[in-house]
Amino acid sequence: MEIDRAMRASNDRRLQTKYGNATFVIQRAFALYSFEEVAFSFNGGKDSTVLLHLLRAGYHLHKEEVHCSNERETDCKSCPMRTIYFESSSAFPEINSFTYETATTYNLPLEIIRSDFKSGLEALLQKKPIKAIFLGTRIGDPNAVGQEQFSPSSKGWPPFMRVNPILDWSYRDVWAFILTCKIQYCSLYDQGYTSIGSIYDTVPNALLCISDSTGNKEKFRPAYLLSDGRRERAGRAKKSSFSIHGGVTVLSNGVSSVAPCASGILTASVIAVGDEILCGIVEDQVGPTLCKKLHSIGWTVVHSAVVRNDVDSVAEEIEARKHSSDMVFLFGGVGPMHSDVSVAGVAKSFGVRLAPDEEFEEYLRHLIGDQCTGDRNEMAQLPEGITELLHHEKLPVPLIKCQNIIILTSTNVTELEREWDCLLELTSSSGPLVPLPPSLSKQLSTPLSDIEAAPIVSKFILEFPDLSIGCYRKSRLDPLIINILGKDQKRVDMVAEKLCQKLRATEFSTLSVTDPR
Repeated sequence: MEIDRAMRASNDRRLQTKYGNATFVIQRAFALYSFEEVAFSFNGGKDSTVLLHLLRAGYHLHKEEVHCSNERETDCKSCPMRTIYFESSSAFPEINSFTYETATTYNLPLEIIRSDFKSGLEALLQKKPIKAIFLGTRIGDPNAVGQEQFSPSSKGWPPFMRVNPILDWSYRDVWAFILTCKIQYCSLYDQGYTSIGSIYDTVPNALLCISDSTGNKEKFRPAYLLSDGRRERAGRAKKSSFSIHGGVTVLSNGVSSVAPCASGILTASVIAVGDEILCGIVEDQVGPTLCKKLHSIGWTVVHSAVVRNDVDSVAEEIEARKHSSDMVFLFGGVGPMHSDVSVAGVAKSFGVRLAPDEEFEEYLRHLIGDQCTGDRNEMAQLPEGITELLHHEKLPVPLIKCQNIIILTSTNVTELEREWDCLLELTSSSGPLVPLPPSLSKQLSTPLSDIEAAPIVSKFILEFPDLSIGCYRKSRLDPLIINILGKDQKRVDMVAEKLCQKLRATEFSTLSVTDPR
């Protein structure tokens, strides 16, 4: 068949793999259900058009498998599967026309439903023996959260199996398939529409607009020329995924930043992932530097830990910290190696799956080019439904934020400096970090022994709970150092003066905890 021949002749290895996986899902469905028990939901859009031709190819391959391939190829052009079309008065006329023309071309027996989706489907399933419906759902669609390639219908809906052969396809994959196989598609896509809804909420994608000095009617390039698949839905009037602040772009799935505590105190936990740190092979420098930077903007670091390169270890540590800290910073264990389990650990701690994120995959594609091939790019698998991408022009790929977890890719202090600076710039545009007044620190040195100093310091700790008072020695032979940390300069000065008197101490350091460089 022409679809299968075109795909076999293609040099796009990634597309070939996507095609192979999709047709496998289709053949599996044909093996599980009789032809009378399956249906196809067609709406005239690009995704369902791709699915139509995958179904034709999958049907052809399935018939070959069951030794029914002796038919002439002209007989195999059609795939006479029951096809459901929800006709709406708010649909574009071009969509309606293309749907009916396509049904005629490929001998699709249309079941036209003019009521709402749910009640129309209930009525159809009562009349017909349908048990499974092929859908053109892709990850990133509003209704895709939680779906797999085979997913039972949601609670409250009539029972049927949702079959999603192109669930993990990206915008690029869809158009690569259409152009490779020379498939006819709705004419609206040649007029700059990249995602088509109703006539009330869909306009051509402004990124495809062709500037016209004459000031006449706007012209648009075709949808397949949109280079950035993340902007597919930019023409949907009721939904915008991008907000731009100068050189900063924030991509969001609607997860809001963590609000500051009413007390004005914000806390953070820092988690490093790395067996090499635990084995003593590598000394962690990123964690301590990050703690200093957090203190420099007035945050309080309440916990720092190093965990193994193990999904469960990461998940357990995050689970223990995400409720007790305003923000959790995670670094290490990010990448394509078997030991890079940080993102999977985050997903497990929230009880969600990893799913392909088309936005992130586009960034990776621009970064690593032809190496981004195969069934799926594992590095583009992100926690579903909780992920927010924080992009800055100085970063090659966005930072990943999952609710109050920020995943850093830094492997050294220099990389951390860059990511931190970008985070602070994002903060100036309502980003994830809320800067607070920095803490003031005073350090005292006393010749007293620990036994002599302990009861005095303990009394001050009880009397001034708003201050952090700590003690340490560089060695057993060195003087005892008392560190006083607080937001109120007058109270820090007062406590330092009183402690100097009680401990026969001398003040040797007074500083504001600012960003270390």
